[in-house]
Amino acid sequence: MRQPKLSSVVERRLLVNYRVDPDVAARLLPGPLRPHLANGHAVAGICLLRLGEVRPAWAPRALGLRSENAAHRIAVEWDGPDGVETGVYIPRRDTASPLNAWAGGRLFPGEHGRADFEVHETPDRVRVALATRDGGTRVDVTVDLADDLRDSRLFADLAEASRFFRLGAKGFSPTRAGHHLDGMELGTDAWHVDAGRVRSAASSFFDDPDRFPPGSATLDCALLMRDVPVRWQPLPPMACEQEARIAG
Repeated sequence: MRQPKLSSVVERRLLVNYRVDPDVAARLLPGPLRPHLANGHAVAGICLLRLGEVRPAWAPRALGLRSENAAHRIAVEWDGPDGVETGVYIPRRDTASPLNAWAGGRLFPGEHGRADFEVHETPDRVRVALATRDGGTRVDVTVDLADDLRDSRLFADLAEASRFFRLGAKGFSPTRAGHHLDGMELGTDAWHVDAGRVRSAASSFFDDPDRFPPGSATLDCALLMRDVPVRWQPLPPMACEQEARIAG
């Protein structure tokens, strides 16, 4: 079945980023993917995403839906037909929306688990907490809006961080069948991110010593995107050479 292009508005996209030992990150990736490094580190994180007006690209905004979503991500690169390409590998996606959970992997790429979200948001602060229904993952982060990106060892400044994540517009995630990766590409003519300062962050994914041995994943920085219209383009599936360790 041909999967439709989607349109939506990113009402809030909070990226909480970790710098990770490249060898540790590589063990979490299926071939042909490898870590895309920044300043010698692999880059991984949590994307906490509220989408509004989600609809097929041809449909009016009034028919659009709204949902809270989360994705655990690792920045990756791979060899494409025209050279090295960049994007993100998403070992798990979760959503508060029963429709997204049903449609993901069926009507559009990306299989989703179910999660319950708690959100408190002001113009200057965002707190998002979630617990997945399967009990495998818990997240609780609070981020303040900041004037600039400071104390990051991944990026020299906000402009460098913005360029890095804009190049990661292609996202690939595993499927239950395990033979290929589903792909989706984010596009926008209004890209803009602001810097954040992390007040607190807890993640059972990144705090798991079996997945990330002590010292191999360190909280680095946060970025915030708000009220940005975007398009979602399905990508051809990517064949897997091996099965990665998927988040539990």
